[in-house]
Amino acid sequence: MDLGIKGKTALVCAASKGLGRGCAEALAEAGVNLVINARGAEALTATAEHIRAAYGVTVTTVAADITTEEGRAAVLAKAEGADILVTNAGGPPPGMWSDWSRDDFIKALDSNMLAPIALMQALLPGMIARNWGRVVNITSGSVKAPIPQLGLSNAARTGLTGFVAGTARQVAPHGVTINNLLPGIHDTDRAISLDTGVAEAQGIDMAAARKQREATIPARRYGSPEEFGAACAFLCSDKAGFIVGQNLLLDGGAINATI
Repeated sequence: MDLGIKGKTALVCAASKGLGRGCAEALAEAGVNLVINARGAEALTATAEHIRAAYGVTVTTVAADITTEEGRAAVLAKAEGADILVTNAGGPPPGMWSDWSRDDFIKALDSNMLAPIALMQALLPGMIARNWGRVVNITSGSVKAPIPQLGLSNAARTGLTGFVAGTARQVAPHGVTINNLLPGIHDTDRAISLDTGVAEAQGIDMAAARKQREATIPARRYGSPEEFGAACAFLCSDKAGFIVGQNLLLDGGAINATI
């Protein structure tokens, strides 16, 4: 399918690996030029070289921490006029509700709520002026089914979801859409980290830990960054202009809900 976005420019955050890279590659395959960001310069450069060689699009790299004002300024200096924005940042650490301080919550909000909002505030005016734009926020399935030990993430990402719900309706008349992608477990470093924790806690090997988690997913497998990226690219496409303010779960059916 021709997604109708060849020649557009996208800013994709945390794009050196995992779900962010999956989104970047899917957009590049559709002919979109990229500004990609991550904190680690080495992995970011390697990803950029691969995408340029594989898809023949322009790829600009900005190694910076997108959750800081300085990092966002560096990224936005290269991404001015972007037609597409994909926000993404790693989640805060797990813990107990009784252990978190105000500083813990502020850090979580900075990373998973305020940073995406700041990027939208910077790029939405240009999209509105051009009467076309796409924003996809990578959040978490926890905004629909909270994960007890991830209270910091639950709170921050739900706050972002609330902001998007109202803002999406305000910018839609200008041909700009904002939607959220809610991943479940995918084959990324995050999955390895989670399975390692289970393996160590239960005294089992990694294969057994993975099989145990897969059994809780109706699809009986982990998702891939490639299929996650394809969903992102579709939401960014010219075909998705009537999808506004939605939260799309990509979790293999793991969250058991009617709506």
